[in-house]
Amino acid sequence: MLFPLKGDTQPSKAKDDEAVIASNGSDSDDFREIDPNSGVKRGLKTRHLSMMALAGIIGPGLLVGSGGALSSGGPASLLIGFGVIGIVAFSIMQSLGELTTLYPTGGAFTSLSDRFVDKAFGVAVGWNYFIIWFCVLANEYNVISSIMTFWSEKVPIWGYFLIFWFAFLAFQLLGVETFGEAEFWLALIKIVGLIAYFFFSIIYASGGVKGAPAIGFKYWHDPGAFADGFRGVASVFVFCSTFYAGVEAVAVAATETRNPGRAVPLAIRQVFIRIIVVYMGSAFFFGLTCPSNAEGLIGGAQRALRSPMTIAIQNAGWQSGVHLINAFIFITTLSAINSSIYIASRTILFMAQDGKAPKFFGWTDKRGVPIPAIVFTNLCGALSMMNVSTGASKAYSYIVNLSGVSTFLVWGAISFTHIRFRSAWKAQGYSESDLPFVSLWYPWNAYFGLASNIFLALIQGWKTLAPFSAGDFVDAYILLPLFGVIYVVYKFVFKTKFWSSLEVDLQSGRRKDLDSAKYAQKAQDVESLPWWKKAWKSL
Repeated sequence: MLFPLKGDTQPSKAKDDEAVIASNGSDSDDFREIDPNSGVKRGLKTRHLSMMALAGIIGPGLLVGSGGALSSGGPASLLIGFGVIGIVAFSIMQSLGELTTLYPTGGAFTSLSDRFVDKAFGVAVGWNYFIIWFCVLANEYNVISSIMTFWSEKVPIWGYFLIFWFAFLAFQLLGVETFGEAEFWLALIKIVGLIAYFFFSIIYASGGVKGAPAIGFKYWHDPGAFADGFRGVASVFVFCSTFYAGVEAVAVAATETRNPGRAVPLAIRQVFIRIIVVYMGSAFFFGLTCPSNAEGLIGGAQRALRSPMTIAIQNAGWQSGVHLINAFIFITTLSAINSSIYIASRTILFMAQDGKAPKFFGWTDKRGVPIPAIVFTNLCGALSMMNVSTGASKAYSYIVNLSGVSTFLVWGAISFTHIRFRSAWKAQGYSESDLPFVSLWYPWNAYFGLASNIFLALIQGWKTLAPFSAGDFVDAYILLPLFGVIYVVYKFVFKTKFWSSLEVDLQSGRRKDLDSAKYAQKAQDVESLPWWKKAWKSL
């Protein structure tokens, strides 16, 4: 399939799009189940992508890792952190929705950073995004091994890791359709479980649990709303950014989605529900029912990790309820590990196919499964074994700092890429009305996303400055110069070019939905429905 090269003459009007797309032969490729460029299978359905956006990556980061944020900052800081990062995440998703709906290409924002900014910039973004997901994966293996040792210490922690490592490798090799179906049902369980905990929290706080006094907002007064003033608030941001990491994963999955033109905008809209219900709800109820100074929260040297949910259940007097909570966390961890391997493997797959990573990672088998990328990604999960010497809690904190800072860098890069895209879009004669999905409040939203992520990346290590801790300082800030080093070295070695607005390729990468005709008919049918049925259909 041939596309215009960067620097070639571009069409000046959006009405020429159909002629350009037809001439390069993309129409015939649009309806193939195996993507002709990347070799992956377009097997994810709209409901799969929607549930991934709503609850796909909810796992130990939220249910266990939030204990670290609560311990570091207190319940008010936790609420502030989730709220601020939620606003930033919403901004990023608006930018990403506009880009990905138009270009559901392999590599998502890493390849779009290459196209709209500079290939060296795309390399730096891609490797930072991969760092996020192998760190998240290591954390999740850490948690699932910790849960198993809580239930039984007859098997060493590394033994549990090996058992799950081989199990997840085998499952991932089954293909994207199996992954999507499993994620749909596991995500549904996570949503139901969280809502059940919210109801428990209301009953517990109001004195409805037999034998347990009403606690109300007791923990906001003792030990207090803020654990460490502004330093505590700043430290919460890096935790919260890690919990939000994954909202942008719909862009990575777009290439393997049957109907990205329909599924991506729907998934983007559902992220708002995720922010309000899942994240803000969890922040409020965790701070309501669990004291910030409770033993077992992340921050100490414990071999095991305890969720704020576990501590709340125990404090309410239901000791055996710990096993129920651990079972729920276990289920969410299964889903989160599955999602992490998927996102990280696709990231390095598309990078390899673009020349940003070793070439052999770009190979897929005839079923569209990227076997080398999956095996390598899963191997990176062995970083979780640092908990053998440091303890699960310390290991979790170290790895979270790395993935949190990378999240700020990648999100800032998405906003910058969106700004560069709009500049090219306008320069080449297109208007906002030509876009299939329009970002809210552009350009203010995009500039806010860029500025806020730069600011958060700089202040997240505030707590390490006084008293100064060399090890924690390095952990908090090492990835900031690394991003710049990757960019400068790659640009110097390969002599890459920063594209001007008129040189940017705005044509390649578009495609039609596999089920476009079917959905056109459905859209007509939906128009005749009453308003409440239309609202239900949108979910």
